[in-house]
Amino acid sequence: MSGGLKIIFAGTPEFAAITLQALLQSGHEVCAIYTQPDRPAGRGRKLTPSPVKRLALEARLPLYQPETLKNQLQQEQLDSLGADLMIVVAYGLILPARVLTIPRLGCVNVHASLLPRWRGAAPIQRAILAGDAQTGITIMQMNEGLDTGDILRRETCEIRADDTTACLHDRLAQLGAVTLLSVLEQFETNTVTRIKQDEHQACYASKIDKTEAFINWTQSAVKIERTVRAFNPWPVAYTTFGNGDRLRVWQAEVITGPDSGLTGKSPGSAPGTIIHLDRLGIDVATGEGALRLKHIQPAGSRPMPVNDFLNAYQIRQGDRLGQETGH
Repeated sequence: MSGGLKIIFAGTPEFAAITLQALLQSGHEVCAIYTQPDRPAGRGRKLTPSPVKRLALEARLPLYQPETLKNQLQQEQLDSLGADLMIVVAYGLILPARVLTIPRLGCVNVHASLLPRWRGAAPIQRAILAGDAQTGITIMQMNEGLDTGDILRRETCEIRADDTTACLHDRLAQLGAVTLLSVLEQFETNTVTRIKQDEHQACYASKIDKTEAFINWTQSAVKIERTVRAFNPWPVAYTTFGNGDRLRVWQAEVITGPDSGLTGKSPGSAPGTIIHLDRLGIDVATGEGALRLKHIQPAGSRPMPVNDFLNAYQIRQGDRLGQETGH
């Protein structure tokens, strides 16, 4: 197979587009692209092509955007492509059992976790929320289950103390592309190894719900800080201030030291109470310890450093954040 593999690529967001770009620069033949139908986006709710579609159009590749792959017509169309392999990266549509068997070598998925940990829709966010020290990429032979197929290769990636979903996503996307290409070499030389997943180690990364972004100040400062990082860039952790106005939190840090309250419960104030504020940040009492808000965004404004916020808005020590009004 010196000419490379004949590949169908199925994916939708930027994470998938990075893998597709690597495939297009490899020696393999991408014979068709599948991506989700254009969806409304932005304030105008204008129909917007996915990052994968934009790349497919630039590369002038055959493009398919079915609402489903469950009907016979779509399956016959896919079969007619005569592909060796289908690569699936954050496609967003369920592949029926029939589709999994159409390519000669089946379907392979690039997943952003160390399976079987964090199966499902939001592995990057859930890993940060859980305080995991590392995550990674798994290349998996797809079966009918949800991320339950045999592992072809795993590569680890450290989760840094300041990682947001945005920056961890970018590192994992690059790692995913490189790892996939190494597995494709193994397919070409018939040296692929398959390892069954250990079901006892499995956990599920459920889809992020916007309601999770509302900060619960009774949680510990450590947990809230993870929430801020996990929900950057979406849906963005938020609280309320004043008369219930929304305040998004883009960056925060746990306060350490003798006055942080980390050795016991909250530092003498009810959770959500502002215990100190200056140009460096707004310090807020939590269920355990204190959290410093550093980069925030009031409704109708741009994200800004705390110092800019304090120059424009009335807020003072003793105020309570996160009251139900306006939530």
